Amino acid sequence: MKAVLRVRRKGVVILPKKLREAAGISEGDEVYAEVAGGAIVLKPLRPTVVDVDPSLVEKLLREEYELEEGAGVGGAEGSP
Repeated sequence: MKAVLRVRRKGVVILPKKLREAAGISEGDEVYAEVAGGAIVLKPLRPTVVDVDPSLVEKLLREEYELEEGAGVGGAEGSP
């Protein structure tokens, strides 16, 4: 889909509804902007879901707990 847009005061550009819908952009969404080959490219920002191995999470939490225990963090011991 293509459209001719006018740049308004302070660089404001209105994206027509059909362009927003085609790109999956809704009011309040954030977009990533970059200049590539002399053109301004806008891309919708999407949350990234990361697949993490549960055993890795357990290991990291266990290590963090052990470090805190070794440093005396979070316990009542040594409190004034």
